[in-house]
Order: sequence, then structure tokens, then C-alpha cells
Amino acid sequence: MEFHSLEVRQAALSLLRSGARNADVARQLDVPLGTIGYWKHQDRAKRGECPGPHDPDCPRCDGSPLDEQAYSYLLGLYLGDGHISRYSGHRVPNLMITCGDSWPGLMDSAEQAIRRVFPFNQVCRVRRVGCHNIKAYSKHLPCLFPQHGPGRKHERRIVLEGWQQEIVDAHPWAFLRGLIHSDGCRITNWTVRNGKRYEYPRYFFTNKSDDIRRLCTDTLTKVGVEWTVLARGVDPFNVSIARKASVALMDAHIGPKY
Repeated sequence: MEFHSLEVRQAALSLLRSGARNADVARQLDVPLGTIGYWKHQDRAKRGECPGPHDPDCPRCDGSPLDEQAYSYLLGLYLGDGHISRYSGHRVPNLMITCGDSWPGLMDSAEQAIRRVFPFNQVCRVRRVGCHNIKAYSKHLPCLFPQHGPGRKHERRIVLEGWQQEIVDAHPWAFLRGLIHSDGCRITNWTVRNGKRYEYPRYFFTNKSDDIRRLCTDTLTKVGVEWTVLARGVDPFNVSIARKASVALMDAHIGPKY
């Protein structure tokens, strides 16, 4: 986590109160945009200037439209590298998808998916060491991600509700893309046969949760991808896709992260 001096914070608040845009202040002071937004929110709350309750429609509460393809992808990202939390000073919980700085395209895809699923909510990027958290706030996060609960995901049961499974069944590749983009990779493997080195592409999905791995392998089977499980020590954390036809199918629908 980055820390900024009181002088920098006061300079930011002075610019914001004068009407400067968050993005311009962030650029001028070299402070993450999400931090500027947080400072502005705290300042407005202290001064009693926060707007009234933001109450957008919810697909689960009132049947408003849901971009199911984007949701299927976002669900995969959430099960891999997503987290829902609620800070004591905030009115609503926040969804965070953590993306490594090596994958700027993944950050763009995650942000786009959140915007499509929550079209009435703001999305921001918060810089951390070596990564960014793609964040959005909504009181309806538990409605759309009922898998949220206390503790780490691999330490509790993860089961999709019927309506979620219907969406995954309708958009299986989007779901798999989210899983692979979060906790998976495409690598070039190699082996030696008769003294000659052979290289071949391979996909991996690695997750400690038996339930999440099962969701991955069940979906792979439904779309015709052959897979195996490779143990890391005694723990079968790795799902491997190495057969040529299955890798070609994955390449056609997912491809490597970028």
C-alpha cells in the first residue's frame, strides 16, 4: 500500500474543492485515481455534502436486465482473483478484481465486464505494488455473488445457484475465460523424446478450492475440452489441458492473457 503525506492530501483536496476533475488531480500529483476518489468522498462526508442514497436497479431484486455474457466472465474472475469486502466507513460493499500489472489487457477486460454488469455504478482502478484492484461499489453485490462469505473461498463451500448455473451453461466460454484470466495461464511446455526436444502449448488452471476446480472441469467437459489434474506435492491444485485438439479449442475461445 502506498502512503502519501498530509501536504499532498491537502493539496489534492484544495484542487478538488476548486472544481478540478479527479483524473486531473491524480495526474498532477501522481496519486492513484482511486485514492483521489476516496479522499474526495471522505472530505465530502465530513462536510455533509455526500449525495443521497444511490439505489440502482438489481437483476435479482427487481428483475432489471443483466448482461449475462459479461456476468459469466465476471463470475469467473471473481471466483479466481475476486474479493468482496465492506469497510466500516463505507455505506456499501465493494467488489475488487486484482490484476497483475503484467496484464494491462486483463485490467481493461475486467473493468469493461464490471461496467456492463453494473452499468449505473462507477468503476475505478486502485494501484497497489505490482498490481491494480479494479473496484466497484454496490449494495447489490451479495445478490449477484451469493458465494461471498466469511473466510477464504477455498475454506468454504462454493456452489452456484440455479440461476447462475443457467447463465454459465448459456455462456460457458465466457466463464472459462474469466477463470483462466484470473487463476490460469497458457504456457509452452517441453519434453525430450529420443534425445530430441519437443515443445507444445498447454493451459493450466490452479486453485486451492476443490469446488472452484470442479466448476472449471465440469464446464470444460461440457464444451468438449479434455483435461487432467496434476498434483502439486500431494495437493491436486492444477487442472491441465494439453491435448492438441483441446488446446486448439481453448486458443479459439480464450487465448493467452495479455
